[in-house]
Amino acid sequence: MTVPVWLWFATVGGLLALIALDLVIVDRKPHEVTTGEAARWVVFYIACAVLFGAGVWFFAGHDPGVEFFTGYITEYSLSVDNLFIFMIIMASFKVPVIHQHRVLLVGILLALAMRSVFIAVGAALINQFVWVFFLFGAVLIWTAISMVRGKDEGEEYQENAVTRWVRKLFPVTDDYHGHKYLVRHQGKRMITPMLLVIVAIGSADLLFAVDSIPAIFGITQDAFLVFTANAFALMGLRQLYFLLGGLVNKLVYLSYGLAVILAFIGAKLVLHALHEYHAAPDWLDINNWVSLGVIVVVLTVTTVASLSKARRDERAAAEAK
Repeated sequence: MTVPVWLWFATVGGLLALIALDLVIVDRKPHEVTTGEAARWVVFYIACAVLFGAGVWFFAGHDPGVEFFTGYITEYSLSVDNLFIFMIIMASFKVPVIHQHRVLLVGILLALAMRSVFIAVGAALINQFVWVFFLFGAVLIWTAISMVRGKDEGEEYQENAVTRWVRKLFPVTDDYHGHKYLVRHQGKRMITPMLLVIVAIGSADLLFAVDSIPAIFGITQDAFLVFTANAFALMGLRQLYFLLGGLVNKLVYLSYGLAVILAFIGAKLVLHALHEYHAAPDWLDINNWVSLGVIVVVLTVTTVASLSKARRDERAAAEAK
C-alpha cells in the first residue's frame, strides 16, 4: 500500500483536529465524565475508526481494509486490558475525578508520540531483516505465557523507572493545583502530581507497546495502517475508561483471551518468517480473514464467559446473605 506524503499529513491533521475537538468540548471545563457522555464519545470514536477503515477499504482495496480493522480490534482489545492498570495509577496518585479526563488525554497523546517512534523503527527493521519476525513472534508468545502465569498475582502499582526519575529530578508538590503542571511554591519552581501522573500513564502505556506493536505488525507490515490503528484505539481508550469503570474488574477471562490472541499472532509471525525463508509449505498460511475471525471469536467468547461468571458470583453472594 503506497501512501503519499500529503495523506500522512492529512491523517495526522485530522487526528489532531479530533483531539482539539475533544479538548474544546469535554475538557474546557473540568468535570466528572458521566456514563452517558462517555458512551456517546465511545460511539463517536468507533464510528470515526469505522469510517476511516471504510475509506481504506474503498480506495486501497479489501486486503488493506481487513488489515486495518483486524489491527484496530486487536489494539483496542489489548488497550482494554490496560485500563485496570490506569485505574490503579489514578487511585495511587489520588487524581481528582474532574481531572482524570485531562490526565488520560495528555498521557495517551504522549504515549502515541512515543509509539510512533517504535512503529517507525519496527517498520524499518522489518523491511531490512526477515529474522525480526522471529523476534516479534517470540516476544508475543512469551508475553502470552506470562499473562497466563501471572493471572493470579496481585495487582499493585509500583512506579516505573521513568516516573521515579522525574520525581527525583524535580520537586513535587503535595497537593494538586487544579490542572496546572508547574507552580511556584515558597519561591521554588515545582511540578504538581498532575504532571507526574501523566508521565506515569504515558510511560506505562509505552511499556504496553512492547507487546501491542509486535502484535499489529503480525497483522500488517504497512506503517500507515499500524499507526492509524494505534491512534484510533488510543483515542477511544479515554472515554472507554469512564464508560466501563468497574466493569473491567468483571472481565476476569479477558487476559486469557488476549493471551490466546497474542500466541496466535506470534505463531503467525513465525510462520510468515518461515515462508520468507521457503521453509514452510504454501498451504500452511494464515490469511487476514482467518486472523480477523479468530480474534473476534476469542474476544466474544471470553467477554461472554466473563460476564456470565460475574452474574453467577453476584447471585451466589446475594443468596449467601
